[in-house]
Amino acid sequence: MDADAVRERAADLPTEPGVYQFLDGEQVLYVGKAVDLRSRVRSYADPRSRRIARMVDRAAEIDVAVTDTETQALLLEANMIKRHQPRYNVRLKDDKSYPLVQLTDHAVPRIEITRDPDEAATVYGPYTNRGEVETVVKALRETYGLRGCSDHKYSGRDRPCLDYEVGLCTAPCTGEISEEAYADDVESVRRFFEGETGVLATPLRQAMEQASQDKEFERAANLRDRLETVEQFHGEGGAAVSAEDDRGERAVDVLGVAVEGEDATVARLHSERGQLVDRERHTVAAPESGPDQIPRVLAAFVPQYYAERTLPDALLLPEHPDDPELAAWLDAEGVAVRVPGAGRESKLVDLALKNARRSGGRRDETGALKSALGIDAADRIEGFDVSHAQGKAVVGSDVTFVDGSRESDDYRRKKLDERNDDYANMQALVEWRARRAVEGRDDRPDPDLLLIDGGEGQLSAAHDALDEAGWDVPAVALAKDEELVITSDRTYDWPDDAPQLHLLQRVRDEAHRFAVQYHQTLRDDVSTALDDVPGIGPETRTRLLRRFGSVDGVRSASVDELRSVDGVGEQTAATIDERL
Repeated sequence: MDADAVRERAADLPTEPGVYQFLDGEQVLYVGKAVDLRSRVRSYADPRSRRIARMVDRAAEIDVAVTDTETQALLLEANMIKRHQPRYNVRLKDDKSYPLVQLTDHAVPRIEITRDPDEAATVYGPYTNRGEVETVVKALRETYGLRGCSDHKYSGRDRPCLDYEVGLCTAPCTGEISEEAYADDVESVRRFFEGETGVLATPLRQAMEQASQDKEFERAANLRDRLETVEQFHGEGGAAVSAEDDRGERAVDVLGVAVEGEDATVARLHSERGQLVDRERHTVAAPESGPDQIPRVLAAFVPQYYAERTLPDALLLPEHPDDPELAAWLDAEGVAVRVPGAGRESKLVDLALKNARRSGGRRDETGALKSALGIDAADRIEGFDVSHAQGKAVVGSDVTFVDGSRESDDYRRKKLDERNDDYANMQALVEWRARRAVEGRDDRPDPDLLLIDGGEGQLSAAHDALDEAGWDVPAVALAKDEELVITSDRTYDWPDDAPQLHLLQRVRDEAHRFAVQYHQTLRDDVSTALDDVPGIGPETRTRLLRRFGSVDGVRSASVDELRSVDGVGEQTAATIDERL
């Protein structure tokens, strides 16, 4: 729309409060609220920034909804932004995209990482780094033996499953542990997620020290890394909220904002009766820069976040949102809003700001990649690789990273036609993904960038697949030998310490790992590969897999390493070495 079209549309609008939308066909580009719809929409004839000017130019029409009050307009705008996620709005990226940990509502609770928790479950989170959550949950299961199986698999068992054999579960299903003792272990896990880090850190530290004394240095190093993750899991400042609030405010939320480029992180600390009981971080898209960016982020975050949640008694903020409608709504709801300058409350805001800045490293990488490649965004990346053995057992991997972290729920893999042609295999893999996206058969959002494991040939094959399917997504390749980043029109040789290169390397390496893992699964049948070895029974097979991780790990082990496994003698070790 040009300026004249905007003025013409504005002239038809009422002077009442309401919400307006700039639309491009079915796509919502921008949602805004107004005290006076006619005046507010008319202002877009002279946009305040180049980004908004591009949005207006792209829009085909403007739709409005009139409300009775300014407060209604505020809440309607928040709900519409959450529902449509318009590209040009400051918007909260729904915290459902982050992993949660749940303990199910069962006599023998299951521990599980999920994005869709059960209604009656005890839920912790959300957390921003799924890799850290996976490390912590595995450490908790190894320490306390909580089950990870579904209720269906739990019921009616007559012997423990493999999780019991490898030390991840204490097998309450078959009475290896009583329900009372299991409940004590569940309580320890609850205490950990409620902030008592020592519940897990202490046994890990003891195990690390014992492994070091036994000269099991690799295991000690692994435990050390796990201990570092556990100790950092809850962040800082558990003691910052320690005094009973003298204002009589039972629930207080403290918000901190860290802005970098077109992204922001809002950290929320929640205290009840003077005790910190919850911490979480949320990613916010903040497309416009400027000195008032933090107030704009707060003005957008607060109504979007609290529209469907219980408001606290007080909000402590680093700056005033500077939004009269928001202030009126919070005042009407009885929420005290303060920007403390000193004292205990000021320290709480400082703590929230530190929590907001904690996740800045990941955004550095995505922001650096976006700038280096000149693309609109790099928040969601899909990596592709192909693995085969001389054209046999050909498979492809499609892994997903969001905000620089693995999103394993969105991993996909594909068995491909058998042929010894890397370019044709890559083209088939990317075309499979592209056609599913174009035809609406893939439930994942479109990525901001595709990363191809390979060089110019693989990238050219990927571009052919994208053109054939009609899927408009940027694609680059990362060549292994010299770590060159290849695009359709140039090649980048970034420094080894470049943050954008580190991000692409992680995606590339994960795509390669996932492809090789699937290839080996097809090539090696675990039961027959080991069961065909004389002297290997079910128990010995389990010990071997537990010790070396996979059939491939057993295959690569030395005879001496094989003999170190209980039940494997010299002759059996030699037979394994010969057969595998």
